[in-house]
Amino acid sequence: MSPAAKPAPPITLYQALIPILFLVALLACSVYLFGADSSYGANQIALMLTACVAALVGRRAGVSWAQAQSGIIDGITLGLAPILILLAVGMLIGSWILCGTVPAMIYYGVEVLNPSIFYAASAAICAIVALSIGSSWTVAGTLGIGLMGIAASFELSPAITAGAIVSGAYFGDKLSPMSDTTNLAAAATGVDLFSHIRHMLWTTLPSFALTLIIFAFLGSADVPAPQEIEELQLALASEFHIGLHLLLPLLIMLTLVYKRFPAFPAIVASALIGVVFALLFQPQAVMKLADADAATGAGFAMVKGVWISLFNGYSSHSDNVFLNELLSKGGMSSMLNTVWLIICALGLGGVLERTGILGYLLRLVLRGVKSAGSLITATVVTCVGTNILAADQFISVALPGRMYADEYERFGLSRLNLSRTLEDSGTLTSALIPWNTCGAYMSATLGVATFSYAPFAFFNLLCPLVAILYGYTHFALKPLEAQAGDAPANV
Repeated sequence: MSPAAKPAPPITLYQALIPILFLVALLACSVYLFGADSSYGANQIALMLTACVAALVGRRAGVSWAQAQSGIIDGITLGLAPILILLAVGMLIGSWILCGTVPAMIYYGVEVLNPSIFYAASAAICAIVALSIGSSWTVAGTLGIGLMGIAASFELSPAITAGAIVSGAYFGDKLSPMSDTTNLAAAATGVDLFSHIRHMLWTTLPSFALTLIIFAFLGSADVPAPQEIEELQLALASEFHIGLHLLLPLLIMLTLVYKRFPAFPAIVASALIGVVFALLFQPQAVMKLADADAATGAGFAMVKGVWISLFNGYSSHSDNVFLNELLSKGGMSSMLNTVWLIICALGLGGVLERTGILGYLLRLVLRGVKSAGSLITATVVTCVGTNILAADQFISVALPGRMYADEYERFGLSRLNLSRTLEDSGTLTSALIPWNTCGAYMSATLGVATFSYAPFAFFNLLCPLVAILYGYTHFALKPLEAQAGDAPANV
């Protein structure tokens, strides 16, 4: 056998740990030095340098730079659809503020929502809408923005509010038959979609019920005086023409998603509907944003104003400082840092998979599996680890789904237990990792650092723990011989 034909040496534990420990060290240093601002460049450097280290480790295993680079490109390709959606949401936020949709949501929301139950109500509202449309991202980019504004007007914690929004959005997304990840988990494990959804109720409903109880206890006792609420509403009314008709773009957006219209064109169409509403109902705000001189002409000034809202967001310059901070946001440009983060993270995930490091680590986890409890724990750890390393929610569901299918059958368990655990951990923990596509999106959309809201995303934290508890107590585990429609049994 010629030297060129020799098989590449396998990845060793020492080699697999090199990029992981390097990444942990750099991220720890990044957070220590830059705190909540670490995702604005520092984390991206850590991810990029770790990708280079992983490629160097791959060289020892016979993976050429061309192959490693191909893995990086393939990894980034996975994130192009989320990136397009993210940029479209930036357009949506800018146009919806300019047309008065977001201000109207805030205006009427402060009248309807009681601050003492605001967190629990926010989670419940987001859960209902996400269940009906199957998209946590859409809920966060529409209702979430308005709820964050209402919370700010009540002087409630933005981190807890974001945690409530994420909890509710992911509850509905997880149980909706229209959700991408719900369909992916069923497909990756070869189980019936609706059997998968029914089996998830055993972990999902108790976790969300406990989440609502916790949020109910976190209700704030320091409620702004009615005068302060009235001042906010007057400030909104002085800058925008407020009316219930301004909620129509939100209803159109939710209808498009409910009808299974593709996410990217649905969001772009909704942003353009916001542009039309801005021209029709908020001409004074459009002209003010354009800041055009007389030579520009009224028509071109209006076009300039709505154009600015799409690429650079809305800038409020009222006499109310609080309102200016609340409404000055949006536009494609506001999402560029998140796009940067996603590209670096997915590039790292791609090179880790191509060099065999990720696969080695996953196989290593399987060695410690001795019981149903340890199998479910290993699945949870694998999904969380894949979310961290590959930075993509879909990989964290699809890859462990392929890996563990035979293991569940070997332990006499139906694959429905696997599909449920994939969602309990892979789907839910993706929003808790700053460089994951979901965590980056939620942070950019809600305006709260991922590490700030993560401790309050109780549903996302509790569900994996409940799954592990069920594994060790053998509660609600469906045995292999059970039919798809049967109820879970203690095995």
